[in-house]
Amino acid sequence: MSPASGWKITWPWALFGLQAVCVFFLVFEEVVDRAVGEQHGGLVGIDFLENLVVTVLVLGLVASGLQIRRSLTQQRRMEQQIKAASGAFANLLEEHFEAWGLTPSESDVALLALKGFSISEIADVRKTAEGTVKAQCNAIYRKAGVTGRPQLLSLFIDELFDGTLVKNGAEKAEPAV
Repeated sequence: MSPASGWKITWPWALFGLQAVCVFFLVFEEVVDRAVGEQHGGLVGIDFLENLVVTVLVLGLVASGLQIRRSLTQQRRMEQQIKAASGAFANLLEEHFEAWGLTPSESDVALLALKGFSISEIADVRKTAEGTVKAQCNAIYRKAGVTGRPQLLSLFIDELFDGTLVKNGAEKAEPAV
């Protein structure tokens, strides 16, 4: 978890704590007023209004706590789904690479190509000649039954849209309403 995501989780609880302190002092003040028998100088309805405000604040505090908990639970679930989908996508790539009979070098080149690296960037990363990378790319495309990088990428995108990836590794997320 990054420091930024830790802050995103901490600040709602900090605000909740501040709200709880305020509610505590208002409730405490009301209890002390009742214990001492303090009157408000004959203003009709002021006690009722104060009690109503305190009651609404207490209910708001409870509702805020439940909402924060629900939001954080949903956030954790979504993070788990992203992890599962990411892992499933890696497995999907590996399965296809094995089914196509790619060598380990070709698998590395295919992965870098799918990530959007250019031929020269792949050659630099792999410390090989550009001609070698071009030959490996052509072998990958031939084994995969496609004519180039866009079609290779579309094979995996199509599986994502068909739900194959979701069924294999992650729960299907319900659309937001």
